[in-house]
Amino acid sequence: MKIWKHGREEHWNIQSSSQQQHNISKMPATRFTKLALASIVALAAGTNALLTNPVRTVITRDIKTPDPVPQSGIDEAVSLMSTGRMYRYNVKDAESSTVSKCEVEIAEYTGHKYCVALNSCGSAIMLMMKCAGLQPGDEVLSNAFTFGAVPSAIEHAGGKAVYVESNYNHVIDIDDLEKKLVEYPNCKFMLISHMRGKLADMDAVKDACDRHNVILLEDCAHSLGVEWKGTHSGHVGKVAAISAQSYKMINSGEGGFLLTDDAEIAAKCAVYAGAYEGLAAKHTTVPGPEVFADLPNQIPNYSLRMSAVSAAIIRPQVLTLDERREKYNKRYAFVTEQLVERKGHLLSIPVNTPGMTPVHDSLQFNLSHDITDEQVQKFLDESATHGLPVELFGHKSNARNFVNWKFAPADQPLPLTAKMLSRACDVRLPLMWDDKDFEDMVDVLCESLDAALAEEDVMA
Repeated sequence: MKIWKHGREEHWNIQSSSQQQHNISKMPATRFTKLALASIVALAAGTNALLTNPVRTVITRDIKTPDPVPQSGIDEAVSLMSTGRMYRYNVKDAESSTVSKCEVEIAEYTGHKYCVALNSCGSAIMLMMKCAGLQPGDEVLSNAFTFGAVPSAIEHAGGKAVYVESNYNHVIDIDDLEKKLVEYPNCKFMLISHMRGKLADMDAVKDACDRHNVILLEDCAHSLGVEWKGTHSGHVGKVAAISAQSYKMINSGEGGFLLTDDAEIAAKCAVYAGAYEGLAAKHTTVPGPEVFADLPNQIPNYSLRMSAVSAAIIRPQVLTLDERREKYNKRYAFVTEQLVERKGHLLSIPVNTPGMTPVHDSLQFNLSHDITDEQVQKFLDESATHGLPVELFGHKSNARNFVNWKFAPADQPLPLTAKMLSRACDVRLPLMWDDKDFEDMVDVLCESLDAALAEEDVMA
């Protein structure tokens, strides 16, 4: 007889009660603990009893647990509220501005010359297209695998999204990018999304864009702390955007930053964000007044700059980015190594592009296509029942599934992306969890796969 334990078959020859007791006595203590009750029941029932209900791991922690705000950020936010000076420009000068200080610290961390803090990353993505020169109706190439906020920002900016296939490493497919650049000769912009912090071959992407005179823009919402060949992400393209939404590396509830080394783009962004009547002087990480010139009268004010309270919350988090990156990556390494060891025949882990230094604050894996759609759903149900919600990127309700973007539908079939999404799974790795919680995470994932495949005659 064989039972499933941690994704491995444990073989027992049940011939007599004495032999059973002998086998159990040789089991490691960790195995005995989980199967003790089931084993005792089997012994009492006689030699033909089967261990069909092993004890299952259950997680009680909240997978949505965000990173907390350091006390210094709370103190500064409370201080601002006590004075009432929460408005981004209600300060004497740029040196007194909490928002400007935050912009300086973000720019220093990423290595960009200019930075404008905004109310969301969606606003940053929308504005970087408008500031780069997008006109109504212009085509914008982008990953077919990304979050719905990206095509939403393209639509918001007045553009038309054209999707490029994504592969099983969850990054843009370079061959399809080359193909789409030829098929859409009027396309002027490529907005690449570093989904879940995964970078494609950025040298190849830039080379393809340059050969077709396409401006490269980078959505770095998920890639704060991620590097490409030793330089922070967001420097290959002309402009980049990062996020301060609750589930990102910096948490202000909602927020974003536009980053660039281009003076004109930075000036335009500051004006769009609300720098009217000379208020650009209360910015630090923008160019001088000669670049702004008559821009405040030429382009509209959308009032999108970040509030002082959000900036105060963010500032101390910038100081711990590298420390948290190390912790995330260590836990990710443990989880992925365990999954591959125990279930490598049923799943694969996306491979990082050579040249990329990652920040693994979440886990993605691709289930085998040998697993049926029904078994995939059973796996999702089993995981959720045992305290670990697993997202399937290709689920009919997932905002990362391009078929759900009816406001910006694909013009062409995207078979590679669709097939990948149908087996691509996503799990957060909350910073505030303990190391033991990640051991339980691995157990729940493996045990849930076993349960999902049990109908395929797990027991011989």
